[in-house]
Amino acid sequence: MSENNFNRRDFLKVVGMGGAAATLSGCGWTSIQNGKETVVSYVTLPDYVIPSVADYFNSTCAQCDAGCNIMLRVREGRALKAEGNPHSPINRGKMCGLGQAGIQAHYNPDRVTGPMLNGQAITWDKALQELNNKLSGVKGEEVAFVTGVMSGHAQSLLNTYMDAVGSKNRFSYEAISPAVLRTVNKKAYGMSMPRYRIDKARVVVSFGADFLGAWVSPVYFSQLYAKFRKGTRPEGRGVLVQIEPKMTVTGANADRWIGIRPGTEGILALGLINALGASGVSIPADIAAVAHDYTPERVGTDTGVPFDRITKLAALLKERTPSLVLAGDAVEGYSYGTENGMAIAMLNHVLGNVGKTVEAAAAVPFTQFAPVVGNRSSLNALNDGLAAGKYKVVFTYAANPVHTAPASLNFSKNFMKAGFKVALAQYMDETAKAADLVLPLDSAMEDWATVVPEYMAAPEGAYSEGYAQMSFRQPTMEKLYPNTDGSGTRSVCDILLALLKQRKPDAYKDVNDFYSYLHADVLKNKVALGGTAADDNDAFWNDTISKGIVPLKGISGKLASRPVVAGLSLPSPVTPDASYPLRLIPHVSASIRDGRNANEPWLQESPDPLTTIVWDSWVEIHPKTAEKLGIVEGDIVEITSRSGSIKTQAYIFPGIHPDAVSVPVGYGHTAMGRWAKDTGANVFGILDPVYDKTTGELAMNETHVKISKAGDRVIVVKDEGFGGGSQAGKKKIAVKVSAGKVDLSKEV
Repeated sequence: MSENNFNRRDFLKVVGMGGAAATLSGCGWTSIQNGKETVVSYVTLPDYVIPSVADYFNSTCAQCDAGCNIMLRVREGRALKAEGNPHSPINRGKMCGLGQAGIQAHYNPDRVTGPMLNGQAITWDKALQELNNKLSGVKGEEVAFVTGVMSGHAQSLLNTYMDAVGSKNRFSYEAISPAVLRTVNKKAYGMSMPRYRIDKARVVVSFGADFLGAWVSPVYFSQLYAKFRKGTRPEGRGVLVQIEPKMTVTGANADRWIGIRPGTEGILALGLINALGASGVSIPADIAAVAHDYTPERVGTDTGVPFDRITKLAALLKERTPSLVLAGDAVEGYSYGTENGMAIAMLNHVLGNVGKTVEAAAAVPFTQFAPVVGNRSSLNALNDGLAAGKYKVVFTYAANPVHTAPASLNFSKNFMKAGFKVALAQYMDETAKAADLVLPLDSAMEDWATVVPEYMAAPEGAYSEGYAQMSFRQPTMEKLYPNTDGSGTRSVCDILLALLKQRKPDAYKDVNDFYSYLHADVLKNKVALGGTAADDNDAFWNDTISKGIVPLKGISGKLASRPVVAGLSLPSPVTPDASYPLRLIPHVSASIRDGRNANEPWLQESPDPLTTIVWDSWVEIHPKTAEKLGIVEGDIVEITSRSGSIKTQAYIFPGIHPDAVSVPVGYGHTAMGRWAKDTGANVFGILDPVYDKTTGELAMNETHVKISKAGDRVIVVKDEGFGGGSQAGKKKIAVKVSAGKVDLSKEV
């Protein structure tokens, strides 16, 4: 026995205290921060509560913009666990790790719990009065409202409020925006977001579309991918080829991963069109003219993809029809991102995939509820107005531009020029911290809302019927911070209604809160929502809310028969600048995404699928590049661009092109909460101000950097361990090859 001062009496004291604590914890609610208990008598139970028996509420996930439908398990009045709604066409009963962590967004101890004015707690009445005073006498053009993606009734109410104020300065902003993809799809297929039928394809060639990781609607695509891989399909087991300069989760699952020189994806696509034409595939004249000069030999030189691999890929596409070709983030992040994407989209027309594996999607019949999506050009327009001192009152909601704007914009400095800044926020993030007035929001498990997804999935057999849907979000438990003593949190729709009452008191005098507003609106439109005039109002409302999903006969779209290819041209590969020889590829992880959920510790603890790193950011460097620079795993390196620099740990990774390095986005917060603050480095800050010339979207991959050792070294914290997954002493299940010699585009 080791010597210590811990005797039997002390042990019994601890056991006794532990038993008491365990008894109390079953009786009430435990404070997340200090362990204090509120003991509640359950002698008289609420009608819906049966001890130890759970209730389930259908709702909609708010962790990202895919709009997955979920079921919340609630027991004794507390939300405990979320799972996918099996009746949802989007996620079909499944749920990703990001969605599972939504419970931590709800119970997070760093939530803002009451209105704050210049850092001091105030009541809601005082907050709304202060805001009304600031708006008094302000012209409509002096008011701006910046948001993330919005849809449903919140979107409608915001538009109504901006009309009441007389302002057209509505800015919709996404830090990671598929704005280029939307433009490419519109030009190639006639609609911004068609349906991609991965499950119908015999081969999928993805140019950097991480549809199993974080691209558009990954839970939905994962379901289609599972069907695509089944050998029992009439089409046989599908083949996946992933082409990208930095390996993604989808690339790691591919049958063939092809590493390509960054920015040359469109050149490879034109080379494939040329090779298909040479093999006898009929190519429309305008497309053939664009691809004419892109011979396999030239393309091999420009892209770094061997000539024989190009011809084999063309033969595979010709043989296995129908196929599907996708273009993702890796393609879009250049000054010619739209042209890059168009070259790839043309492959679907050449291969006859349009109408087979690229299908028309439908839109909701209520245009006022349709999603309003964002882009970087919107942020630039807002920033220009701020720099000119144009705005006296600025609202922010579901966006954190102070954190995600490139340093070259000087957004933080310009934001301070606004006369009065109002943040509608759940956390005190960087933008909320810079605001004068902070209005705290309910969590997604406490508020009412309606949601319309941008990517409109459909149930089996309903694709040709123009299926669309609107989803409901509902409270699953009482608020953690109720509106007592003038404090507490409110939903964004309740806040918008309160603001509308200030502008139009007569029109909204009979509206008590958003619940009553939503209830009345649903019953008013119950026929349009799938009911009949004879339906009992209470029964229809209860049935609608209990399902959480309202199927709608959507406005059917029509696919374009020919892409718009006039004027399409691609630049030659860039010769590296000796001062900044490496291309920076910011990548989006499946868990942290753009950083809006970085204060949820489950997500920080979730290992990156490829590196297994947790609780920090890192830079991925190819072994040959690392050897040349004298860098080993764990070295703290400084990554410097023309716009700034960051420091982070090095990870040697063969799944990246030797001419590039990659850093995940979403880290490096200076505020937001205890788990987000000072965790990792903020790569947004060092991006150069280069934009796609067609859409104005920030060209995320156009920043060139240099790397130098900072003098420190750490042990990289990762689930595979310090040894890098050594199989020493174990039965080998994989061949071990030096990272400097492995070619991930070939089988080992």
